[in-house]
Amino acid sequence: MNNLGLAGRIAKYFINSKLTPLLVVASLLLGFFAVFTTSRDEEPQIVVPMIDIMVPYPGAKSDTVNNLIVKPLEKLMWEIPDVEYVYSYAGDGFGIVTVRFKVGANPEDSLVKLYSKVMSNYYRMPEGAMQPIIKPKSIDDVPILSITLHSDKYSSYDLRRIAEVIEDEIKQLPNISETTIIGSKPKEIDILFDPAKLNAYNIMLPQVVQALQNGNISLPSGEFDKDGYRYKVRTGQFLKSKEDVENVVVAVYNNAPIRIKDIAKVEEGEGEIENYVQFGYGAASNQASKPIENAVSIAVAKKTGSNAVIVAENVIEKLNEMKGKIIPSDVSFTITRNYGETASEKANELIEHLLIATFSIVLLIAVTLGFRESLIVAVTIPVTLAIALFLSEMYGYSLNRVTLFALIFSIGILVDNSIVVLENIHRWFSMRKLPMEDAAVVATDEVGNPTILATFAVIVALLPMAFVTGLMGPYMRPIPINSSVAMFFSMLLAFILTPYLAVRWLKHDEAHESPEALGREDEARAGFLVRLFNKIYMPLFNSRAKRWIFLGFAGMLLVVSALLLVSRAVLVKMLPYDNKSELQVVLDMPEGTPLQETYRVAKQIADYIKNVNEVKNYVIYVGQPAPFDFNGLVRHYYLREAPNLAQIHINLIGKHDRKAQSHEIAERIRDEVARIAKANGAKYVAVVEPPPGPPVLSPIVAEVYGPDYKGQLEVANQIKKIFENTPGIIDVGIYANYLQREFQIDIDREKAKRYGLSEDVIVKTVRIALAGHKVGLIQSSDDLHPVSIVVRLDEKYRGSIEDILSMKIPTPMGGIPLNSLVTVKPATTEHDIYRKNLQPVVYVIANVNDKLGSPVYPILDLWDKIKNIKTPDGRGVEELLTHQPELTDRYYVKWDGEWQVTYETFRDMGIAFGVAIVVLYILLVGWFKSFKMPAVIMSPIPFTLVGIVPGHFLMGAFFTATSMIGFIALAGIILRNSILLVEFAEQKLKEGLPLEEALLEAGIVRTRPILLTAAAIVVGAFVIIFDPIFNGLAIALIFGTIASTLLTLVVVPVLYYMIVGEERKLHLCPAVPIDAKKEEC
Repeated sequence: MNNLGLAGRIAKYFINSKLTPLLVVASLLLGFFAVFTTSRDEEPQIVVPMIDIMVPYPGAKSDTVNNLIVKPLEKLMWEIPDVEYVYSYAGDGFGIVTVRFKVGANPEDSLVKLYSKVMSNYYRMPEGAMQPIIKPKSIDDVPILSITLHSDKYSSYDLRRIAEVIEDEIKQLPNISETTIIGSKPKEIDILFDPAKLNAYNIMLPQVVQALQNGNISLPSGEFDKDGYRYKVRTGQFLKSKEDVENVVVAVYNNAPIRIKDIAKVEEGEGEIENYVQFGYGAASNQASKPIENAVSIAVAKKTGSNAVIVAENVIEKLNEMKGKIIPSDVSFTITRNYGETASEKANELIEHLLIATFSIVLLIAVTLGFRESLIVAVTIPVTLAIALFLSEMYGYSLNRVTLFALIFSIGILVDNSIVVLENIHRWFSMRKLPMEDAAVVATDEVGNPTILATFAVIVALLPMAFVTGLMGPYMRPIPINSSVAMFFSMLLAFILTPYLAVRWLKHDEAHESPEALGREDEARAGFLVRLFNKIYMPLFNSRAKRWIFLGFAGMLLVVSALLLVSRAVLVKMLPYDNKSELQVVLDMPEGTPLQETYRVAKQIADYIKNVNEVKNYVIYVGQPAPFDFNGLVRHYYLREAPNLAQIHINLIGKHDRKAQSHEIAERIRDEVARIAKANGAKYVAVVEPPPGPPVLSPIVAEVYGPDYKGQLEVANQIKKIFENTPGIIDVGIYANYLQREFQIDIDREKAKRYGLSEDVIVKTVRIALAGHKVGLIQSSDDLHPVSIVVRLDEKYRGSIEDILSMKIPTPMGGIPLNSLVTVKPATTEHDIYRKNLQPVVYVIANVNDKLGSPVYPILDLWDKIKNIKTPDGRGVEELLTHQPELTDRYYVKWDGEWQVTYETFRDMGIAFGVAIVVLYILLVGWFKSFKMPAVIMSPIPFTLVGIVPGHFLMGAFFTATSMIGFIALAGIILRNSILLVEFAEQKLKEGLPLEEALLEAGIVRTRPILLTAAAIVVGAFVIIFDPIFNGLAIALIFGTIASTLLTLVVVPVLYYMIVGEERKLHLCPAVPIDAKKEEC
């Protein structure tokens, strides 16, 4: 008792301390506090500042926008520290530069640096370019709630007016961030002109615009003093109603005022239809027979750090209060997205799994050690988890699927410390050599050093994974952080709480006799284990050939396991498919497709989807983007605002109410959706699933670089054809617009001057007539949103270019038809231009079906085909896997998408594993003062693959990033077993036992704690084996633990005998059975 180590001293101090129960109570209270106060999200909140810079450049072609706007802006953005990617797009009259900062960069600092850089260089903008619009986007901008109002009696415009009032009420709730109404348009006043009446009164459209602007003005005119009072003066008045607009005087004709109502039709409402939003019930709904209805959606995002569950509940409660008041009784609302509910369901489900895992391990201890012993474990696990949950909140982690999985994953590991200490206390109590308190302290001290070493070994193995880069880093970081914290505190509790409870809850007369508790003289009665280890160890100790045969066999198992990966019997994938309750269909019709035609095709797809058995409801969005998710944030779905673009948001019934997983449903509908779309001439269609982890542009992305953009397009189209003709590759598309037909109107400058007309008047007249022009706002107190006044020709006079050009322009010499002043030429639009990190790029995107599973394999299989593509320069294509080309002197294909994330993640995890191995080796060298001993202890690590890879093969599962986490974690976990064996053997050697007998006794005595800890890991992992994302982790832990544990009990003693035995020169005679008499040697 005088030479106690650290563990023994801790146990001695706390074994009768009044602080011990207080620490337990305080820890549990902190855990309960964390559970109820930590914000809940479905996914980890990844901090990756992403900022869009939008620059309108009216009239400029895409090539001009690219050269004068995009390129200079890109170079400026590339100068900003911590910028990782700069993406850009140049189209006709518009350019976008998207700046993505490194993961973890401070969002506010990033925005300030970018804004400062843009505005300090604003003077460089070309003449005619408008001020840049800077819009930061983050994961907190993703709406957690989507409320869809729908009715068969109300128009979309009427529903929007209701939605505007609802939005105003919702914004008053706490922790509401951005809200967006999707569908119809805000109220506007449309002035629709008849060209014949304009001609009759000799009025030009620019003249009308000027009259409306002049008649909609009011300004303070100053102040004056009179009779001791100071009066303010205001001159002019704003237009406040439709009637005011109708009565604006535009001109005087024959001494009579010509008002707007004399030459135009004035309408109040949504104006021309620019989008469609419609709601329908699916086959799984009890209202499936109802026809599709007009709809409007309200997307609601929460503030950073707020609880998604509470925010969503508050909004829904408010909606229910408004039903029958603000929301008419014949208008229904359906929650078409509720990430608060899914976050709560996932958190509750995982907490339930946490309790099941805890109960299972407690039951395991009750069966193997006894009921009272299991009560001790039943206390230590919740206390450890409570501390881990509290510290997780302190780090700023929300309560999400990954943080909770980290704790479930940890249970099997963190209970190991308590099991080892408890089992040894149990053994010492059974021996009855010391008083209970002394026995508990000595027993804790005996396993203290190997427990400390084993704990830090697990932490060293796990912690480097916290430094994985890219989007997967913060996504998976809670696992190494929370697990390491839980391991450390489980060790402390094993030294503090386990001895404290053991002396109070365990009794000498209740200690169960076991082979480990017997003295060496009675070991012959140990029975099964003695006979088993004699049969296994003795032949290997006595025969050099048998030792090498055994090691060769173990090595062969390792090679066979590796071959399962190489032969693709086990497929590697970043993360497996998730089982969510939502899907999306993304539809792109060719450029130039009218809104009504896009709607017709989308409706045809929706008519098929509504009959799918698992579909609860769906919402069609045409011409306007659907509420975006994290996937849509990365893919910029929120910019999908054009007549040829559509999305269908599909809600499935809950996963517990259907047999098929969401991925299976997506696979089932994909072919028919593609058939319908292609039959109607669609440019691109895809069934998009919510990604299981951080999203990418597409699972397969081929980035085409080269010296000439047209050449890049040519190469990209060849790749697209290869993808389309490759079985298993689906959802093929290309980021290149179809060239849209257009009319180029050239002005005869000389003739225009002859009539006293400027080109500006002619250009503005055509633009106002065709596109319309916002001339101001109605100053009304009755509307929640600005009401615009829009001037344009009536739609029936804009049916053709001839109709437009038949309009007359008044001149001093009389009205002149536009067609006499201009020449019309047929033309086509230019290609949109995409760039990435200052280089022009063309993206070819695709997905893979279940047969291929992972994008990695098509890339490898198509390598030669892509390489042999004919390029304009005749040099072929050079393919790159990990980085962009430094120069674009030839044509390159850089593989990106899920491949890039897979490569980066497995690369970083491999580096983390390598660092862990090196640090573990150094740690063991420092502990054992030997270079050979750590090699013996670490020898079982590769043999975890003997269980992990065949386990994935048997379960038909992908080898994923979570599988890799399991493999790395096992490197630390399995060292515990080796350390327990070696430490005990070393101890017995110091007591004077021969090497063989020391190893035999180590195997016999340490088998039970080794098997118990292995069983705890297996039981703890089993509860997550059916989770679609983390089943790889469970399979790795279960099968890897079983295989490596069994091999450890043999491989470590054999290697110890071969390497260390020779060094110690202790094996002076052949090995003998442990029950043989010593004199026989």
